[in-house]
Amino acid sequence: MKRYKVLLMTFAAALTLGASSCVNDLDVTPIDPNIQLPAEVLGSQDAYQQLLAKCYQGLACSSSYGPNGDPDISGVDGGFGQYMRALWNMQCLTTDEATCCWNDTGLPDIHNMCWTTSNQFIVAMYYRIFYQIGLCNEFIRQANANVSGLSDEEFPKKAEFIAEARALRALSYYHAIDLFGNVPFQTEAGSVGSTGPDRISREALFEWLAGECTALLAADSALADPGKNIYGRCDKGFVKMILAKLYLNAEVWAGKQMYTECADLCREIMRDYPLHDKYAELFMADNHLWTKNQTYNGDEIIFTVPQDGENTQSYGATTFLVFAAVGGSMDAASLGISSGWGGISLTKTFVDKFDETKDARALFYTAYGKSVDNYSVFDPSEGEGGYKSLKYTNVNHDGSAASAVAFVDTDVPVFRSADAYLMLAECAKRGGAAEADGLNAINDVRQRSGLAGLSAGDYTLDAVLDERARELYWEFTRRQDLVRFGKFTSEAYLWQWKGGVKDGVAVDSHFDMMPIPPADINANGNLTQNEGY
Repeated sequence: MKRYKVLLMTFAAALTLGASSCVNDLDVTPIDPNIQLPAEVLGSQDAYQQLLAKCYQGLACSSSYGPNGDPDISGVDGGFGQYMRALWNMQCLTTDEATCCWNDTGLPDIHNMCWTTSNQFIVAMYYRIFYQIGLCNEFIRQANANVSGLSDEEFPKKAEFIAEARALRALSYYHAIDLFGNVPFQTEAGSVGSTGPDRISREALFEWLAGECTALLAADSALADPGKNIYGRCDKGFVKMILAKLYLNAEVWAGKQMYTECADLCREIMRDYPLHDKYAELFMADNHLWTKNQTYNGDEIIFTVPQDGENTQSYGATTFLVFAAVGGSMDAASLGISSGWGGISLTKTFVDKFDETKDARALFYTAYGKSVDNYSVFDPSEGEGGYKSLKYTNVNHDGSAASAVAFVDTDVPVFRSADAYLMLAECAKRGGAAEADGLNAINDVRQRSGLAGLSAGDYTLDAVLDERARELYWEFTRRQDLVRFGKFTSEAYLWQWKGGVKDGVAVDSHFDMMPIPPADINANGNLTQNEGY
């Protein structure tokens, strides 16, 4: 069993935030009405570390009370509303990477690209993002206030903890700018009791977030250098990935090209985090071994959300990614789980991108065939039909089974250096680096998977996009990539059931962004709905 060695995952430090309808992170409400005030409990560095634990736990679990007990976000099922699962719904289920036969209200609309402003899965992602931001803001606020008057000797890691909370907040604002664009904005500097966060434009949030990441990467920043923090905690490599992603998408999000800046960061990331030898091992139960940090000193994985089948249980994250892809006649035990949930498949358009005989990334169950004509061909209790992803498993790299089978040990690889290699390849084709550098980078990724390198003539932007699909599927990037390439909503690229039509159709471009939940607009007069909704 892999122990969660980062922080205590129980929230014993005394304080959490209630997510109000207006996402006002300043309305601080303890879950337990009898809980003590911060001044009474934040009397040691350990107490602050436990408070910081909640900021990390918000990515890993639905609550502090088990996989679905008393979820942090009310009104949303704890499994559906778990942060990484909600993000997967937004970034993967909306694309050619996945289709789902489950008929929960609003779920088919996600893949069919016909969602409305009240779609519960979009609402779940929105509130998860801003709940997480609220947690981080409150930690920074409390640590800066130092209400118990701890001396520097008693709280030597104060600056380090605050830097980590800022980095985690940056991750959620990165998801906010990508998915929702123009959003409520609040930092720790806001005053307690304010009526609602101000609205920030996408362009202004881009500038703030780029500045925040740059500050965290400065030489005098207290954030750990790449690979120098302990397992499961963020460092400067984590922030470099967020900033590189900002620069890569700057043309869409801020109306300017920053491909040279992105390429420069990608080179640094590639230097610090070499590719792991075997692709499949990056998604197995002991993939923590390939995370580069003080605890394990791995290689490719820059930041992970730890999962543990016994101690860190969730119906989202990798438990969802393993269980939901397995059903029917599939051998669940060989994948390290007790049974499958069924329902999640890949589209034919997507799997056709792979050379299944050569590509080590073609981790598919193929017995059902590629054809997915309609959701009705599936048996919802078995999830039969189409190709299934076997990318994530609950088996160790030596073939041994993980200790738990009802939940998984497999960590969520949030950032891997292979992404940076492919970002460099894209930036080079867009004029941000020498094409020779980009060609070498994409070929390093291809050759790791067992494929031959591309020739200079075959190295095109479309080739980069397809390589990103093969390398990064189910890693929360596909929607963003298709938007950046102008192919998410347009007729330039179609897949099964895009737009709710069997062979796929274009949809209106307003679907390139998600809507702000109406309840939040009604509660906060500073907000306006995104155009087209």
